[in-house]
Amino acid sequence: MRIRTSRKAKWYAAAVGLATGGALVLSAGGASGHGYTDLPISRQKLCQNGTVTGCGDIQYEPQSVEGPKGFPSGGPADGQICSGGNSRFNQLNSPTKPGGGAWPTTRVTGGQSYTFRWQFTARHSTTDFRYYITKNGWNQNAPLTRSALQTTPFLTVPYSGQPPATLSHSGTLPTGKSGHHVILAVWTIADTGNAFYACSDVTF
Repeated sequence: MRIRTSRKAKWYAAAVGLATGGALVLSAGGASGHGYTDLPISRQKLCQNGTVTGCGDIQYEPQSVEGPKGFPSGGPADGQICSGGNSRFNQLNSPTKPGGGAWPTTRVTGGQSYTFRWQFTARHSTTDFRYYITKNGWNQNAPLTRSALQTTPFLTVPYSGQPPATLSHSGTLPTGKSGHHVILAVWTIADTGNAFYACSDVTF
């Protein structure tokens, strides 16, 4: 038995297909929240995995810390760096975790090689990954600012194309550090005006 399809039905199916395809293209086209670091573990990942509670929206989308690229000459404003300038994630900017107390830290050793790792939920075309660290004597009781950071990255990893779902790369940690510091990781997107930011607390 031959089933005949009317022109109207064919037109409707084509329209639905185009609309669905268009939605996919639009969804993939913009960099809207798609990566974070878990080595060293970032504040947003600590919130997402439940190690730190009371974090608000970031616990559901650790990949969404997105802000303007061009750091340090551009990018998020001072005091809003760890949230990427996104007020929804303002808990990440606090020098203490939600509810009080210090953010958990990862123990590291200066001068040694360390493997940094990113997790991606969308793999955008990439320019590079950059890593910054706080200066000796930085103010640990205030949100992160440019004046608290060494604004020359201690590690820059150029990257062309789209990364895999998980990406690791190694670099040497700075020497001459002791105690609590913050490592700021920045993933720069090639084909938008944005970057993704992740703050990780470490102890040398």
